[in-house]
Amino acid sequence: MLGGSRVQYHLRQICVCLNLIPVNKPEIFIAQANEKIDENGNINDEVTKKMITDLVTEVVYHIKKDIH
Repeated sequence: MLGGSRVQYHLRQICVCLNLIPVNKPEIFIAQANEKIDENGNINDEVTKKMITDLVTEVVYHIKKDIH
């Protein structure tokens, strides 16, 4: 069940080769995502919500930093 984490690691390697700037932290790995995200895409797990919120906050920070 580690396919997602291997894919994420490989994607980071590709970003380095293409000179892209990925957001490195926070990293998110959601185990048993099928139990935490329903068929409509609603997140029903508070820890997962917080992790995603933290990631989105970091992405917005980097976008605003690069714009100014």
